[in-house]
Amino acid sequence: MKIKLNISIKSDIIKSINLDINRWRDIMEMSDVLVIGGGPAGLNASLYAARKALSVTLVSTDIGGQMMLTNEIENYLGFQSVTGIELAEKMENHVRQYPVNCVTAGVKVLKHLADGSFEVQLDDGKSLQGKTVIVTAGKKSRTLDIPGEMEYTGRGVSYCATCDGPFYRNKTVAIVGGGDSAIQAAIEMSMISQKVYLLVRSRIRAAEIIVKRMYEKENIEVLMEYIPLRINGERKVTSLIVQNKRDEKEIELFVDGVFVEAGGIPNNSYLPKDVITNSLGEIITDKEGKTNIPGLFAAGDVTDNKNKQVIIAAGEGAVAALTAHDYLLRN
Repeated sequence: MKIKLNISIKSDIIKSINLDINRWRDIMEMSDVLVIGGGPAGLNASLYAARKALSVTLVSTDIGGQMMLTNEIENYLGFQSVTGIELAEKMENHVRQYPVNCVTAGVKVLKHLADGSFEVQLDDGKSLQGKTVIVTAGKKSRTLDIPGEMEYTGRGVSYCATCDGPFYRNKTVAIVGGGDSAIQAAIEMSMISQKVYLLVRSRIRAAEIIVKRMYEKENIEVLMEYIPLRINGERKVTSLIVQNKRDEKEIELFVDGVFVEAGGIPNNSYLPKDVITNSLGEIITDKEGKTNIPGLFAAGDVTDNKNKQVIIAAGEGAVAALTAHDYLLRN
């Protein structure tokens, strides 16, 4: 009985030691570069860093980012037409040809340590450390949260008029939003679409010069104080039900596409408080992807770069990785 008890105790001790070893291994792993985000910026940053013989860990909840919401991409050099999913798969397969450690998890906290390195605490309880960090987590689009929106995303519902607008040449579209991006989208779409409805919930909050330009377009109809209620369709979007906020009257707009231009929310809630961002929460970087914190870089839609495009994000990821490499050579 005594022997069995000792064996049991010994077994528990060994298990406890193993758990501690594994826990500390998770904490103490040090990568040259930690990449947060698996969109085009993060994937290309990982690729370029790995090609510089740096140890790379990519942390993301998914691969592809906002690109996965795009039904068709026609402005990525080398592809006359490719779906967002297909392009994401090609990018991922390319990255996996290199020794990149891919971790599927969300980031809870990013800490800048006293020795200049960084610690990332994950939502699965593990931690990773890196000599440098490249934040490429992008933005999440503000959604309408109405029936039909998710069902027809990529089939008439889009969050980027610049990306998907050309598919609606000579068609009728609705744009939801009242800020600069919505007004600019309305102007852009008026040049190729037959009819453009602009739904503004309360008031227009955009630069006067572009608002004036918008009102000069005869095929743009502005619906002030209207809110979207429901998106209808048959395989693709066929109409949008909207409601007047004042008299609650509902009308049906027969449209081929709905562009949600209500802005985006940067995925950066985990950042150290001393990281400088703009009023939109976007990380302010220089042309090399540097932030105000040494060793911390950013690329893609999470930054204050005005133009949010797949090819631009990928390019910024490459720049940030090369800048991180230069930083490591000097530190």
